[in-house]
Amino acid sequence: MTKMDTTAVIPFNKVWFTGREEEYIKDCIAAKKTCGNGRFTKLCQEYFENALGAEKCLMTTSCTDALEMCALLAGIGTGDEVIVPSYTFVSSALAFSRQGATIVFADSMADSPDIDPDKIESLITPKTKAIVPVHYAGIACDMDRIMEIADRHGLVVIEDAAQGIDSFYKGRPLGSIGHLAAFSFHETKNIQCGEGGLLAINDSRFVKRAEILWEKGTNRAEFFRGEVNKYGWVDTGSSFLPAEYVSAFLWAQIEAMKDIQDARKAHWNAYYEGLKDVEQILLPHIPDYAVNNGHAFFIICRSLDERSALIAWLKERGISSVFHYLSLHKSVYSQKRGWDKAELPEADRYTDCLLRLPMFKELTHDEIDRVVNAIKEFYRENP
Repeated sequence: MTKMDTTAVIPFNKVWFTGREEEYIKDCIAAKKTCGNGRFTKLCQEYFENALGAEKCLMTTSCTDALEMCALLAGIGTGDEVIVPSYTFVSSALAFSRQGATIVFADSMADSPDIDPDKIESLITPKTKAIVPVHYAGIACDMDRIMEIADRHGLVVIEDAAQGIDSFYKGRPLGSIGHLAAFSFHETKNIQCGEGGLLAINDSRFVKRAEILWEKGTNRAEFFRGEVNKYGWVDTGSSFLPAEYVSAFLWAQIEAMKDIQDARKAHWNAYYEGLKDVEQILLPHIPDYAVNNGHAFFIICRSLDERSALIAWLKERGISSVFHYLSLHKSVYSQKRGWDKAELPEADRYTDCLLRLPMFKELTHDEIDRVVNAIKEFYRENP
C-alpha cells in the first residue's frame, strides 16, 4: 500500500486528455481543412442531435456565443425583458443585455442555486420575452414548471446548460426541453476543447435562421447543400462557427465521455459520503427529478467569514478550493442600469457561502480523502 502524499498541491481543476486529440487535429491538417464545418464539426453536431433529440445542433466558439445566438433567434431587443437567475455567470445575462433587453433577476431556491420557479411568475410583465433557467452544477431546474409558465405567457425558454452535459430531468437530457439551449466546452467542463460551445435548437421554427446567423448572416449553408444556386447577405449574424480543429479536439473527448463521467460521478459520491456527517455544512441537494452528472461538488458554509477561513485553511494544506458566482443583481453593471433593486437573499447566500472543491477526472481517492479530512479537521477546531 502506497503512502498518501500530503504535500503535493491538489488543484481545483486539471485538464485531462484522452490521447486522441492530437491525432484528430493532425487529421485536420492532413486534410488541409482547418476552417469550421468540416468532418469533425459534423460528427460533434450529429452526436448531440442524436443524444438530445434536437432539431438541430450547431458548434460555436463558446457557450456565450451560443447564448448570443439564442438572443438573436428569440428576437430580443430594446425594451424587452428577460428573466435570469442572479446567481449565474455573467454570460447568462450579457447575451440578452447586449441586444438592449432589461434583465430581470430571479432568486435561487433555498436548497439549490437553481432558479426558484415560485419566484418567476411575479416577475413577468407585458414586456417579458424569455426565461433563462441555468442548470447549476448540472443539477436540473424544475423544467416542467418553468415550461408551463412560459407556455401560458407565450415566452421563449432558453436553457443555459453550460454545466449540464450528460445530465437529465425526469429522464430527458438537459438542453432538450427548452425551445433553445446552450452548452459549454470550456476547459473546466466535463468534456472540453479549451474554449467551445454548442447551440441546441428544439423548436423547428428557429432552425433555418440559426444557420444563417451562424454563417455571418449569409445563406451559405443552404448553398453548400445545393438548396440555392448562390449565397449572399440575408440577415444579421456573426462568426459563431469554431475552427475545425476545435471540434476535432472535442470529438476525442466525446468518444471518452463514459469513462470521464464514470470517474467524475465516483468522485462526487466519494465527497458526499465523506462529508455527509459534517453537521456545520450543507451538501448539494439532488431533487427527485434530477440526476448528478459529476460536474462540480460544492458545500454551503454558514457565513462568508467561515468560508474565507476554510479556503485559507485548505490552501495552507495544499488544497485549492474556490467560491463561485457573485450575485449579478449587485454587480457594478447592474447598478449602472438600475437592475439592483430586488432583494434576492438566496442568491446572496450562495454568493457568500458556496465553496467548490477540487473536481477533475484524474482526482484520486487519496486526494479526495485529503480534502475530506482537512474539512473535518477545520470543523473540529471551529465547531
